[in-house]
Amino acid sequence: MSNSTLSSAEAMGERIPGTLLAAGLGKPWKDLLAQIFSRRQTQDVLLIPAVPEPLIVWVLSGSAVVEEREINGDWQANRVTAGDFFLTNTPTPYELRWTAAKTAPFEVMHLYLGLPLLNRAAAELYGKEFDIALRDVSGQRDRVLSSLLEPLRAELQAPRQPSALFVQGIAQSLAVHVLREYADPSGKPARRQRSGLPAFKLRRVLALMEADLDQEFHLERLAREAGLSEFHFSRAFKRSTGFSPSHFQIRMRMDQARRLLRETDKSIVEVGLEVGYSSPSRFAQLFRREVGVSPREYRDQG
Repeated sequence: MSNSTLSSAEAMGERIPGTLLAAGLGKPWKDLLAQIFSRRQTQDVLLIPAVPEPLIVWVLSGSAVVEEREINGDWQANRVTAGDFFLTNTPTPYELRWTAAKTAPFEVMHLYLGLPLLNRAAAELYGKEFDIALRDVSGQRDRVLSSLLEPLRAELQAPRQPSALFVQGIAQSLAVHVLREYADPSGKPARRQRSGLPAFKLRRVLALMEADLDQEFHLERLAREAGLSEFHFSRAFKRSTGFSPSHFQIRMRMDQARRLLRETDKSIVEVGLEVGYSSPSRFAQLFRREVGVSPREYRDQG
């Protein structure tokens, strides 16, 4: 993961529900994608794409019931509070939703561990590059992990310039700890998402899709952003998300439409226009297909 991994972090704050509070940018955060978010109290179904890099989500404050499932599978719920964490390295996309308590802001830290960082740790531990399956962890605690994540959080949010030596030292320790504690005990090789998009490319593409949410879909522009041909981009994107680029844009539009219907007094026609549909009937048709009810029924349920 190069420094370009971090170039779209602030833009991604618009894609991921909530408010981006801090993002690691520049040389100190090489081979890491670190972000801190204040989440909305409730979140409908959110698709989490599959990328090669493991993702750690650490709860900083508040509490919530977080539910996860394979796409269209059964929901599995976990009640989490500050200090709990999730570790995900799945080769397939999955879905997420949550309801947070109103007693405190629900804030989380996201940390993607870049493959170069993991390769260095795996070379020391096992004498080879990172090719080990990691166990998925949901809503657990790890005292050592928390002790490594806390100084990274402080460095992210401090007003001073972060120290590259400090951040990289902790990042290497974190990579070693994750491999030691969460490698699959069977020693099975990692099931890689073959030809999927790496995290930094996927985030650049999703930021562009978000910025153009009300515009006509342009596959060529997205492929150019990823540095791939249209054919190879479409295949890699679907392997990462489970959906074609055009279908994923529709899902993003419906996510935004649900938020507008729930949180604003805009008319259904205005909501449709804001997410790119000049035809109310087309908007209603796609909304029902993706959400399961009509826009009016969804608003009435809220």
